[in-house]
Amino acid sequence: MISRLSDLIWPPRSLLSEEIVDRPGVIEAKLWGELRFLADPRCARCGFPLPEEIGATAVCGACAASAPVFDTVRAALAYDDHARRLVLDLKRGGRRDGLPVFAKWMAAAAEDALERADFIAPAPMHWTRLAVRSFNQAAWLAQALSRASGKPWKPGALARVKRRKSQAGLSASERRRNVGGAIKARGRHAGKIVLLVDDVFTTGATLEACARALRKAGAAEVHAVTLARVVRPTDITL
Repeated sequence: MISRLSDLIWPPRSLLSEEIVDRPGVIEAKLWGELRFLADPRCARCGFPLPEEIGATAVCGACAASAPVFDTVRAALAYDDHARRLVLDLKRGGRRDGLPVFAKWMAAAAEDALERADFIAPAPMHWTRLAVRSFNQAAWLAQALSRASGKPWKPGALARVKRRKSQAGLSASERRRNVGGAIKARGRHAGKIVLLVDDVFTTGATLEACARALRKAGAAEVHAVTLARVVRPTDITL
């Protein structure tokens, strides 16, 4: 009854427009068709789209030149204008009605890693930023993915122990330096297979720092999945 009353007072709206829809988390057909879901062919490590099918184990130039610390990364969407709206509504607006559908997309994108994972861990936020924002969007996504898959999640598996400036606007090398030493694992994870969760993959610096911390804590494999990823070649230096 509360839910029905709420829908009468605040009708659910499309995740990508102001259009009123029949239930939360819906996107109207025209805009749904414009979403750019990522699929094969893609780099076997970082998930970057490849121009043609050259084998399930093929990697992109960046991963061939310098293998990342994580085992694999997958993303549901290419980070375009539509994905940007979804991410910013979640990250800055605290909009949660899309979480169940985001979790389904991410579960499909990282199906193999999710099936094998012992637990799901969100990319951490420094406590001072968390105090200001009051939520960590990566933790929301991780929790939603846990509910969709039945896999346990550990919100405290990683901690950001040093506050650094925002990664926005930094180059790949600046991002790596900015996040270096800022993330630590809590507890031991000997022999565990971990699935990291974050909102956007841009250069991979944050996920690399998380994976490095988990490796030091004994994790056997570290995979990652994000809601979206930047696919411009100039933005994916690892």
